[in-house]
Amino acid sequence: MKIALTLFFAMTLTLAFSQSEKEVEDAVQKFRTALLAEDANALKSLTSANLSYGHSGGVIESQAEFVEVFTSKRSDYKTWEVSDQTISFHGKKLAIVRQNILAEILSLTNGTTNNLNMGLMMIWVKEKGAWKLLARQSFRYPQG
Repeated sequence: MKIALTLFFAMTLTLAFSQSEKEVEDAVQKFRTALLAEDANALKSLTSANLSYGHSGGVIESQAEFVEVFTSKRSDYKTWEVSDQTISFHGKKLAIVRQNILAEILSLTNGTTNNLNMGLMMIWVKEKGAWKLLARQSFRYPQG
């Protein structure tokens, strides 16, 4: 009986984390889609009001500053390719997502194209039943 009960709880826990992982994967994919569509409203709904959005160049943006980039139409996100994504959980309401990114972003203010090969670490938190991006930090890989 103890073995059956232990197996039941182990399977229940595995199922719960599998569901949470799927929810986070879905939120990350919606975020990527919103970036490429430059959909400021969707990006705002996918981020926490307490967002800390760190760029590889050292700029840190709040949610309002991050969303304003898309409402002002200063950039055109041409590509945003994700690889090597991992998701780890810390409790039921906090997930760390790591991924590698190849991206091409056109600056509409000066016409230059920024090609990025970088890593990302994102912290997603479950707020009022929905996964929201709380923090993000990108880093550039060494050239070579």
